[in-house]
Amino acid sequence: MATDVENTEVTEEYGADQIQILEGLEAVRKRPGMYIGSTSSSGLHHLVYEIVDNAVDEALAGYCKNIEVTIKPDNSIQVVDDGRGIPTGINHKAGRPAVEVVFTKLHAGGKFGGGGYKVSGGLHGVGASVVNALSDWLEVKIFQNGKIFEQRYERGKIMYDLREIGTTEKNGTQVNFKPDATIFEETEYDYNILKKRLQVTAFLTKGIRIKLIDERLEEPKVREFHYEGGIKEYVQYINKNKKTLYDEVIYCEGSKNGIFVEVALQHNDSYDDNTYSYVNNITTPEGGTHLTGFRNSITKIFNDYGRGKKYISEKMGNLTGEDLREGLTAIISIKIAEPQFEGQTKQKLGNSEARGAVESVFSEQLKIFLEQNPQVGKIIIEKAVAAQTAREAARKAKEMTRRKSALESSTLPGKLADCSDKDPKNCEIYIVEGDSAGGSAKTARNRATQAILPLRGKILNVEKARKDHIYGNAEIQAMITAFGTGIEEDFDITKLRYDKIIIMTDADVDGAHIATLMLTFLYRFMPELIKTGHVYLAQPPLYKIEKNKKVWYAYNDNELNEIVTEIGRDGNNKIQRYKGLGEMDAEQLWDTTMDPAKRILKRVTINPDDEMTINDVFYVLMGDQVEPRREFIEKNAKYVKNLDI
Repeated sequence: MATDVENTEVTEEYGADQIQILEGLEAVRKRPGMYIGSTSSSGLHHLVYEIVDNAVDEALAGYCKNIEVTIKPDNSIQVVDDGRGIPTGINHKAGRPAVEVVFTKLHAGGKFGGGGYKVSGGLHGVGASVVNALSDWLEVKIFQNGKIFEQRYERGKIMYDLREIGTTEKNGTQVNFKPDATIFEETEYDYNILKKRLQVTAFLTKGIRIKLIDERLEEPKVREFHYEGGIKEYVQYINKNKKTLYDEVIYCEGSKNGIFVEVALQHNDSYDDNTYSYVNNITTPEGGTHLTGFRNSITKIFNDYGRGKKYISEKMGNLTGEDLREGLTAIISIKIAEPQFEGQTKQKLGNSEARGAVESVFSEQLKIFLEQNPQVGKIIIEKAVAAQTAREAARKAKEMTRRKSALESSTLPGKLADCSDKDPKNCEIYIVEGDSAGGSAKTARNRATQAILPLRGKILNVEKARKDHIYGNAEIQAMITAFGTGIEEDFDITKLRYDKIIIMTDADVDGAHIATLMLTFLYRFMPELIKTGHVYLAQPPLYKIEKNKKVWYAYNDNELNEIVTEIGRDGNNKIQRYKGLGEMDAEQLWDTTMDPAKRILKRVTINPDDEMTINDVFYVLMGDQVEPRREFIEKNAKYVKNLDI
C-alpha cells in the first residue's frame, strides 16, 4: 500500500558555503572512544559506516544511485559514490577548500543548517574528519564539473593542498583510507560485518545500489544489494525462514509536518515481537517517540477494527499491544530534518513530533488496508485473541511464582546448593545437567562463593512453547528463583544474586543442545543478563592423559596431539575420553573446570548489530519449522570440525 510521497530533493544550492564549521579536531586521536565508541572491532568498522553514511546522505537528497565499498588487500578501504561530489570551492569562513574543511575540522559538513541536506545520518557530522584523524592515511578524490580533484592526509595532517589532477565525465566522491594500527586493537576488516550493515542500509534506502568487494582473496568476493521494495523487502527477508500468517506485507508511507514515515509489517506464527526502528537510516535499539507512535496506532486501530467486526467481544476486554505484536515483524523508518537523540550513541529518538507523524500516517493508511483486506485483519485479530488467552494463563502461572517468592529465605529451590557469601559480586552459580554431575560439582565447589543448581535433563524449549507452559516448568522456575531478577517486565538486574551464571554441560552433542536450550531461555526472557556480561559457558576437558603418575588435560583434539607429541607416544600413555562431567571425581572437576585460577570460561555476548541474525538463528534452530533448519544444517555442516565439542 503506497502513496506517491517521496523524499523531496534539496532545492538550495550545495556549494562551498553550505559547509558549516563548529570546532577543531584536536581531541580525536587522544580520545577516539568518545567519537567512535571503541578502538576494538566495532570502532574499526564504524569508520566505514561514517564514510558510507555521507554517500547515503547524497542518496537521501536524491543525487546518488550507486555506492561501492572495497576492502583492499592491505585492509585499507575504498568508498566510491556517484553523488554531486564534496564541494571543492573555497569556504569563506575558513578560507580553505570546503572538502579540506570537511576532512580536517570536527563538526564540519553539510548537516548543520547550511542547506546542504534536508535529512542526514552520520555521527552528528563528525564522520569524515574523525575517520581522517584515526587513519594512517586518507586520500579523497572529487569528480566534479568535468575535473578530478585530490588531497591526501596522514593521521589528520594535510600533506598537500587540494589539487586538480585530470578530467572526467562522472560526478562523485572517492575516499580511500587505512586505519591507524597504533590506535586500533585490530585492523583486519570482517567481510560479514560490513555485509550485514550495508545490506540493511540498502533495505532502508529504497532503490540505491550498494556493492561490497573483498579484494583480499585470489578471486575477489562481490555482493550487491539493491531493493526497489525497500523496507517491504526487509520484512520479507527477516521472515524468510518463518511461517507467515498472510502473504502480503502491510506497507504505509507518507509525510506529516516535514517528517517522512515508512512502516512495513507482517505477522508470523512465532511468539516473538521483532520490531526494528530507524531514524535517517540510523538504528535506534532503544526505540523512542517514533516507535511509541507505531505501537499506539497498532493497538488502537486493531481494537477498533476488531470491535467493529465483532471479532472482539465486550466480555474479552481490549487486546493489549503485547497481544497484537505477538509474532510481528515490523520496520519503522522515519526521515527527519532535526533528529534529537538521547545520548551521543543515538540509542533513542526524543522528538515529540515524530510520534504524531507516525501515528497520523500509519493509522490512516492501516485503516484503509484493513477495509480492503478484511481476511488479513481477521487473521491478525485471531492470533492476538489466542495470545490474550495464553497471556492470562501465563499471568496466573507467574503469580504463583511470585507467591512462592514472598518469603525470601525459604523460596530458593530445594536442589540449589547456595553459597555462603551474600555479596553478589563475589558469587557465581553453576547450572549443571543431571544429579550425577551436580553431586560432583557440589563436592568440588568453593562453598563460600560457588552455588550449584542441577537440572534434570533437557529444559523446555521456550522457542516452541507458550508462556503459560514456560512459567509452569519446574526447571525454569528453579532458575528464575535462583537468579533473583525476575523475568520480562519484572526483570530487575539490581536483584541479581550472582555475578556469573555459568552453564556447565557435557562436552558432547547432548551437552551442547542443553546449553543451547538454556541460552534460548535466557535470550528470550532475560536478555539483559547476556547483554551485561553475566552469562558464561564452562569448558570441561575432553581428555585426561596419564603417564608415569603425571596427569594432563586436553580440551580438544589439537591439545591432545600436542601433549602426546610432547610426552612421547608409547605404551605408557593412558588416554581417557570423558563422556560426561559425571565421569570426573570432585578433585578433577575442580582442577579442570571450576578452579578460577585454572578454568576456561567463555563469556556469552551480543553484538547489537547482530541481533537480527541472532533472532533468526534461534528461530531456525529451535523453532518448529523443519525445512529452514535442514537448510541451515546443510549449508553450515562443512564448517563443523568436531561434532563432540
